[in-house]
Parts: sequence; structure tokens; C-alpha cells
Amino acid sequence: MIATPDRTPLAREFFDRPVLEVAPDLLGRVLVRTTPDGPIALRITEVEAYDGQNDPGSHAFRGRTARNGVMFGPPGHVYVYFTYGMWHCMNLVCGPEGRASAVLLRAGEVIEGAELARKRRISARNDKELAKGPARLATALDVDRALDGTDACSPDDPPLTVLTGTPVHSDQVRNGPRTGVAGDGGVHPWRFWIADDPTVSPYRAHVPRRRRT
Repeated sequence: MIATPDRTPLAREFFDRPVLEVAPDLLGRVLVRTTPDGPIALRITEVEAYDGQNDPGSHAFRGRTARNGVMFGPPGHVYVYFTYGMWHCMNLVCGPEGRASAVLLRAGEVIEGAELARKRRISARNDKELAKGPARLATALDVDRALDGTDACSPDDPPLTVLTGTPVHSDQVRNGPRTGVAGDGGVHPWRFWIADDPTVSPYRAHVPRRRRT
């Protein structure tokens, strides 16, 4: 049983809004990943907004590609990308179709199916670390590129869906620069998190990668 007062799935209209409205409103919502072994449910505690072609930090800043096509809509779909040749990260597409924007899910609290998440996150020292960071979150939920394009608002029992959960009061929402974003995109205070939540990941500024000599 998911420990939340409202199990109603979020409607597509929830995501069909500007990314800077959707991002903080996702805090406290519950993401459910249905696997063959059972469900894993996660209370979202940290997110980042990416505003497409208006945002130098976005994958869609320079236009549409085969990799980022899902970001261009429809809203309510899942955008999954592979990074550093090792990790997957999960986003929820929002805004009107044709205008690329998405919310990166950075961290959460596993509230159901922790035993399944632990099998995938064997290096986690405790349950607070199971989904503490975007790559850890995707790993804990068994999310990879095979789920790219999933319609999280489908009525047909999708493998990923978002429940209403318990929205966080604005007094408990904090915001600041996004983690690891370079250049002009690094100044936007578009990272949102629940104040004092132990599952929120630490902020890290962008560090240029050194070329091998």
C-alpha cells in the first residue's frame, strides 16, 4: 500500500503547463514504476526544470534530434537519456506539444518496493540513498532507454505513472542553481527541492572535464 492520501494519477493537463510551474508542483507527488517483480513507488523530493530552446542547459537548446525528440511532446511522456556512458536519467515532458521542455527527476524517497530498489542499488548505505541523485533514481526504479517515450498519463497501466500524492506547501519549497550545468544555463535557479528532506542530493557546481593528454 502506497503511503499517500491520494492515489489518483495526474492528468495530462497537469503537465501541459510551463515547465517552471510544473517543476515545483511535482514535489511530493508519487512516481510509480511497475516491474515484473512488483511496483516501486517514490515520493519526488528534488527536480530541475529545463526550458528547451530558451535554455542553454537543455538538450533541446539547439533543436530537435533523434535523441531528444520526446521532449517536444506530447506532455506527460517520459524522456530518458544516457549520460557519461554509464547512467540513465529520467525526465517528465511538459508544456505544449512542439515546444521542448522537461523536468529532470533528481531525487526521491522510496515509499514502496524498497526491497526491489535495494537489489538494484546495492551500494546504497541506507534507504535514504536509494534515489538520492538522478542516476541513482533511475537505477533504483529500473529505468533505461527502453522506457523513453512512455506515456505516463496513459489509461492502460503504463510502466511509469505519477500519482497526486501530497503536494508540498510553497513554504517548504526551496530553489537554487541547477547541478553541474555549465555556462549561461548554470545561473538559472531552476532546481527545486523539499526543505530539509534527507533524500535531496547535494548541490555541485559544473566542473569542466579535462582533456586527456
